[in-house]
Amino acid sequence: MQYKNLFIDLDDTLWDIHRNGKECLEEIYRDYGYEEFYPTFEAYYDVYMPGNHHLWGLYRQGEITKEALIVERFLAPVRAFGIEDPDYAKRLSDDFLERTTRKTRLINGTLELLDYLKPKYRMHILSNGFREVQFKKIENSGLKSYFDKIILSEDAAINKPHPDIFTYALKNTNSRRDQTVMIGDSWDADIIGAYQSRIAQIWFNPEGISPDGFEPTYTVRTLEEIKEIL
Repeated sequence: MQYKNLFIDLDDTLWDIHRNGKECLEEIYRDYGYEEFYPTFEAYYDVYMPGNHHLWGLYRQGEITKEALIVERFLAPVRAFGIEDPDYAKRLSDDFLERTTRKTRLINGTLELLDYLKPKYRMHILSNGFREVQFKKIENSGLKSYFDKIILSEDAAINKPHPDIFTYALKNTNSRRDQTVMIGDSWDADIIGAYQSRIAQIWFNPEGISPDGFEPTYTVRTLEEIKEIL
């Protein structure tokens, strides 16, 4: 099949959300005096991250709202210490998200891959990330010029992996289903979503996790390997 259109996830496929986000959380820990609650940043991080992953899973499935996610992920680690103020959590979230827009660390090989793909394909970001930060992250990280369109779940009013967001993306980029590939790191959001939408998938799987239920069209451990496919 001659592919013409690429849908590419942003966070942890191109933009290093793990390291960028961790840097921001460490700043939050320090600037908000969280040593009062946790003796080390790692102790706080080990509580925050499992809850954050769980909440994002619920958000992807439409079981909680964006507002619930951003409040609960910052309240949960401090609720046991008597903090139960949604307005406090919202202010903290706004601060955290703004800090993320200033981080520019990319996954190894991102720019080299995009330079290789740009002359050959129409490329579009397809992300569940929040509108108020994704555009800034893309621009500040030097990624904007590579992409024809940026499709966010808030625009489609539905999250990956729901098939409707893939249909929305196809229509809004004038792309044919059988000429499109989804590139992403998330098995649940990117790969299952594309598979159920009858779109080819390239699973960026640096940890070598086993697929669950079906074999994706392609699997790579590094971004460099995508050049061998496309």
